[in-house]
Amino acid sequence: MGIETQNSNLHVVLLFLDGVGIGKKDADINPFFRARMPTLTTLCGGEQLHTPFKKKSTNQSEIIAINATLGVSGLPQSGTGQTAIFTGVNGAKKFGRHFGPYPPSVLRPVIAEKNIFHQLAALGKSVSFANAFPQRFFDYTESGTRRLTVTTLSCQLAGIPLLTAHELQRNEAISADFIRTQWPELGHPEIFPITSREAGKHFASIVSKHDFTLFEYWLSDHAGHSQKIAFAVEVLERLDEFLAGFFASFDPSNTLLMIVSDHGNIEDLSTKSHTRNRVPCILVGKHCHQLVKRIKNLTHITPAIVRLFLDS
Repeated sequence: MGIETQNSNLHVVLLFLDGVGIGKKDADINPFFRARMPTLTTLCGGEQLHTPFKKKSTNQSEIIAINATLGVSGLPQSGTGQTAIFTGVNGAKKFGRHFGPYPPSVLRPVIAEKNIFHQLAALGKSVSFANAFPQRFFDYTESGTRRLTVTTLSCQLAGIPLLTAHELQRNEAISADFIRTQWPELGHPEIFPITSREAGKHFASIVSKHDFTLFEYWLSDHAGHSQKIAFAVEVLERLDEFLAGFFASFDPSNTLLMIVSDHGNIEDLSTKSHTRNRVPCILVGKHCHQLVKRIKNLTHITPAIVRLFLDS
C-alpha cells in the first residue's frame, strides 16, 4: 500500500481507461451513444465526444483529443501506449513499432527509471495504485505464468505493493469491475458485491489519503474486443456511476482528476481490433486550465503531473 498523508495540499488522480477512443456519432457501433452517462456528459460540456472533436474548455474542465499513434505506423497497442502515458517516453518509437498488450522487455529499463510511481516517490510524494488484485494473481505472478502490464510492472519496479482482497474488503482498494461480482469465483467469498457509485465513494476516500492515485479500468478495452453492444453499454454506465460516486465529495480546490486512454477500441464495435481514433484527455479541478497547455500527446501526461508537483 502507498504511504499515506493526511495534510497534502494537492491530490492528483489519474483515471486510466484502457481502449477508449473518440468515435463517430453512430449508436449502431458506438456504445457512448446508447449508454446513459450523465456525469461524463456534464464533464464534456453537455454532449458525448465524437469525431471530429479536437478540444473544449468549460468552467470546470478541459477536454482535448490526443493522437494515440505516437507518430508510428500501425494500430496503437497497450504495451507501448501505456509506456508513453506512465513514463513520458514514446515506447512505440523506441521499440520501433506498436506492441502489446504487455510491454516488450527492451522497455523494462525505461519503465524502471521513468515510471510515474518512481518519479513521484523520489519527490517524497505518497502514491497509490488503487486496483485490488486477488490472491490468484499473485500466485500466477510468482510462478512465472503471468506477464505484467505497464501499471503492475511499474509498481513492482518502484517497490509499491499491489493491493489485495484485504484492502478491498476494508474499502481501501477498488475492484477492476467496480462492483466486485467476480471475487467469490476468484477464491474470495468474503468479498460481497457493491454498486459502482459506492466504489466511486470509496475511491474518493482513497484519493484523499495520497498525493497521487492511479486507477486502471481495463474492462473498456475488453468490451471493445467483445463487440457486444449490451456489454459495452454496461461497462460505460458502470464507469459513469463510479464517477458520480467520486464527484459526490470531489473538491476542485485541492484535487485534480485526469482521465486518459491509450488507444481507441470500445468506441467502434464494427471492428474487433484497436482503432487509430484520437483518445480523450479530460482534466477536472485544480490547475486543469493551466495543465492542459502542457499536454499535446501521450508522452506529456507523466511529465505534466511531475512538474505540477514540483511547482506546487
